[in-house]
Amino acid sequence: MLRKIRLTLAILFFAAITMLFLDFTGSIHVWLGWMAKIQFLPAVLTLNVGVMLALVLLTWILGRVYCSVICPLGVMQDIISWLNGRIKKKKYRFSYSPAKSWIRYGVLILFVAAIIAGIGSFVALLAPYSSYGRIASNLLAPIYQYANNLFAYFAERADSYAFYEISVWIKSLPTFLIALLSLIILGVLAWRNGRTYCNTICPVGTILGFVSRFSLFRITIDKDKCNACGLCSRKCKAACINGKEHSVDYSRCVVCMDCIGTCKHGAIGYRWFHKKKTQVEPVKGVDERQIDDARRSFLTASALIATTATIKAQEKKVDGGLAVIEDKEIPDRKISIVPPGALSTRNFATHCTACQLCVSVCPNGVLRPSTDMMKLMQPEMSYERGYCRPECTKCSDVCPAGAIRPITTADKSATQIGHAVWIKKNCVPLTDGVECGNCARHCPTGAIQMVASDASNPDSPKIPVVNTERCIGCGACENLCPARPFSAIYVEGYTIHRNV
Repeated sequence: MLRKIRLTLAILFFAAITMLFLDFTGSIHVWLGWMAKIQFLPAVLTLNVGVMLALVLLTWILGRVYCSVICPLGVMQDIISWLNGRIKKKKYRFSYSPAKSWIRYGVLILFVAAIIAGIGSFVALLAPYSSYGRIASNLLAPIYQYANNLFAYFAERADSYAFYEISVWIKSLPTFLIALLSLIILGVLAWRNGRTYCNTICPVGTILGFVSRFSLFRITIDKDKCNACGLCSRKCKAACINGKEHSVDYSRCVVCMDCIGTCKHGAIGYRWFHKKKTQVEPVKGVDERQIDDARRSFLTASALIATTATIKAQEKKVDGGLAVIEDKEIPDRKISIVPPGALSTRNFATHCTACQLCVSVCPNGVLRPSTDMMKLMQPEMSYERGYCRPECTKCSDVCPAGAIRPITTADKSATQIGHAVWIKKNCVPLTDGVECGNCARHCPTGAIQMVASDASNPDSPKIPVVNTERCIGCGACENLCPARPFSAIYVEGYTIHRNV
């Protein structure tokens, strides 16, 4: 019964958190956004003392249920391990292994040092929530979006607007490759040995494992009922039941309850720990686990699905069917642009978990993962596909870590995240001798005015002049500038955001 309850809650949490990353409309966040905020790393980075104390208290009372119910990466590993058991039709696939404490605590020290030093890319590589967000945003979201576009195709022909087509594109090739590599590595570890990552590498698992040593409720074994069959050790995906020394490593036990269902004599139970502990006899044999054809097929299929779903042939874009429109190049910005509500580039870098939840919900394709090694995978703004509309606050609404603070539309319109810079040599009126003024017409703050290029000749081609005191850095000018491949006007970011 306890195992069924745990499985039900785990499936509900996993499905809900996954939908947070797949839902490009942002509507689900209104109801389920709290699930991202109760993840361990976002709670730490926002100094959300209430959530941190709640997670520690939960672990102290019940053990590491966070890892088996709330953490999406942990549940994902359980799903992969379960698939292996179903394919191989083998129930008892594990065995006890000693804790690699030097690896666990070494990784934890490096993780804490990276947080203090503000090395967000290293933090994002190790944090379980960030890792799952990376996988969901870069590998699962494209599949979901292609399915949406398929529904939109048929709905349009049925005169229905229940679905609408969206653009599916690789927001960052390095991040996509890292996400794919993360899935392969975690998938292989989970496929072969269950929770190896959680109990050897994951820094959150190490922290909660220390607390769970003193948990009030634990998996205990009644020696009087145990017949020393050893099935509990072979069923434990956390490899924490030592049959030879008759002990359970509670720092690694994720309270999955699998061992309870395995025991046919009721010797194992989840009980208040004041009862006397008894253990099982040593396991006499360990099943050899080799990479077979089924395993290779599963991993190959996973990689092909993820790659095929994301890498789609670029459609040819034409202007009126006459000329190919050349894609814009990303400007070489001296200071990267971070969203309104981030306060500063430093505040954003030190608080961002690189989970890419904001990237998933950005409706205009402005946010994308950075390729800078010091802030790798953390979102930054660029305006080749759209611009940051003053009425949109979705990224600040969904950020669970405080990297983007909640902001109103009024505050956003008065926040300067950068300013426009005009490039004379790229401007169409001067290079092609035609009128333009796109940047001035579409500037939402009226920060750009068109003036005669020759002050002594009012009829000379008009060029833009930027009032940096009014410019908020939304990128409308850069996005809508017709110059290709480099815009004649682009936005340079501010290290510290300003108010108009």
